[in-house]
Amino acid sequence: MAKEPVRVLVTGAAGQIGYALVPMIARGIMLGADQPVILHMLDIPFAAEALNGVKMELIDAAFPLLKGSFSVVATTDAVEGCTGVNVAVMVGGFPRKEGMERKDVMSKNVSIYKSQAAALEKHAAPNCKVLVVANPANTNALILKEFAPSIPEKNITCLTRLDHNRALGQISERLSVPVSDVKNVIIWGNHSSTQYPDVNHAKVQTSFGEKPVRELVKNDEWLNGEFITTVQQRGAAIIKARKLSSALSAASSACDHIRDWVLGTPEGTFVSMGVYSDGSYNVPSGLIYSFPVTCRNGEWDIVQGLPIDEVSRKKMDLTAEELKEEKDLAYSCLS
Repeated sequence: MAKEPVRVLVTGAAGQIGYALVPMIARGIMLGADQPVILHMLDIPFAAEALNGVKMELIDAAFPLLKGSFSVVATTDAVEGCTGVNVAVMVGGFPRKEGMERKDVMSKNVSIYKSQAAALEKHAAPNCKVLVVANPANTNALILKEFAPSIPEKNITCLTRLDHNRALGQISERLSVPVSDVKNVIIWGNHSSTQYPDVNHAKVQTSFGEKPVRELVKNDEWLNGEFITTVQQRGAAIIKARKLSSALSAASSACDHIRDWVLGTPEGTFVSMGVYSDGSYNVPSGLIYSFPVTCRNGEWDIVQGLPIDEVSRKKMDLTAEELKEEKDLAYSCLS
């Protein structure tokens, strides 16, 4: 029997990331090749015409998983956009512009995520899964959680899979191995330049079985230095090269994040997700922080019991500090 369609919301859908993301969803990359979808695309009134153009293209592409024009909702109305959605990918946000103070940007995003939280709270399907992509992603997700109390806290996440995939890519390039043979890197903390890309638990599949990344790279100076800064600053490097942000890789990583969350992670593999901290690894609770997780039956669980060395501890604490500062700044914008 054909599956019931899943309603997927993409906010900021007329923007760069949205334009890269919606065809991936329509092609089954996010939820599976046999899962029909109804796409809800939401954007601001200024982008309404462009949004309608994206809808036209989705119809023109004749994606089998979109069952005609009723499978694409293009709207500037948050209630219509959020009604009945099972998955919400929050790409829309206010980007920092030249000359803007950090608090000004935070204030704009707090306002956006407070109102979108209210719409999801009232109109989304029960057990809706939420992924925040727009920066500051961790703190936007925290604000959304505060103002959508009926959505379970485990259902509100932010995207650090892009950083995770960047780390996999760097190891793959360094060792000249397929990226699919590398697993279990970890991104700890904030989706910012304080994030900690950790390879201490990462493995590579070789003809002699799985081997630790450190053992194969044989260059701790690179792993503790250039590797970390390359992953931390990759977004800025892409903006410098393209004069535009990393839309393609962000969209692809958002699909990876939701697919693994819904369909499960392979046995023995963990991935990075920004989730609500429960105090694991002595990370303060009350923050949305990136942890290693496994997923099964539509639920994620933080991987427990990984040994943490002194260097890692300091880096994990540093990014937690930044998240606490962001949280305080965001809450000051609410008062």
